[in-house]
Amino acid sequence: MSNKEQLPAIPQVAFDWYDEYAHGDIDRRTFIRRLSTLGVAGLTVSAVSAALLPNYALAEQVSFNDPDITARYVEINAPNGHGKARGYLVIPAGVKDDNPAPGVIVVHENRGLNPYIEDVARRLAKEGFVAFAPDALFPLGGYPGNDDEGRAMQKTLNKDKILGDFSDAATFLKAHSLTTDKLGIVGFCFGGYVSNQLAASWPNMIDAAVPFYGTPPTSDLQNLKGPLQLHFAELDQRVNDTWPDYESALKTMGVDYEAYKYERVNHGFHNDSTARYDEKSAELAWQRTIEFFKKHLA
Repeated sequence: MSNKEQLPAIPQVAFDWYDEYAHGDIDRRTFIRRLSTLGVAGLTVSAVSAALLPNYALAEQVSFNDPDITARYVEINAPNGHGKARGYLVIPAGVKDDNPAPGVIVVHENRGLNPYIEDVARRLAKEGFVAFAPDALFPLGGYPGNDDEGRAMQKTLNKDKILGDFSDAATFLKAHSLTTDKLGIVGFCFGGYVSNQLAASWPNMIDAAVPFYGTPPTSDLQNLKGPLQLHFAELDQRVNDTWPDYESALKTMGVDYEAYKYERVNHGFHNDSTARYDEKSAELAWQRTIEFFKKHLA
């Protein structure tokens, strides 16, 4: 049962404030102060903040010990980034040098490689993909165990070097002995932006990209070939405002894409560790993601 199901309805404005907080537009004190102004029966500040802030115990769908996968952390060279990078590599059972599988890079949000993203990598491996989820915070010691600190740490890093780390991760995974020559990328929030950006900057490296509520590339858009599958939340005005111009460019360039907008859900609806999670939309979006990768990475 998710936090969302255990509480009276949380007003939409609380989700909007959380989005501002999660993206650094307001600090935690301001977020909590605003929550204190809500006058909804049965809701307290502590209850609402507990529901909106991540509880990663809720996010595990595939166990680390699942017999169908093998998961471990690996370090790689990242000459285009910080020199070294580290990520979470998950391999399906039965995948060997003589029986490789397509690879998929998994890109986290703006707070480092948290347990939710690790679980997404395991979910992909359960579907037969070799998944690799790098941690942008590795140069600073890695994800610190809480999102507030992780978010603050990631803001101190150079974005171009982060992109370099992820592009080198893509090179690593595509060249891996256990993968085929097909590589996908999926990312969430900041990771959605990275998925868009790497699909544009490395069109011959990325064979299929799935950005979840991600903003458009900030460079190399003219190189983008696709295919893309884009997922948006109806109530996510900040990201949705960037879509019309992006879609117009994709159409003008003849890029192969498909886009879905999920009704009455918020930014982060796929993340099952907070009250933003919408099970129906998340499962549909994930089903579409897996089918898209199986089609384009086969």
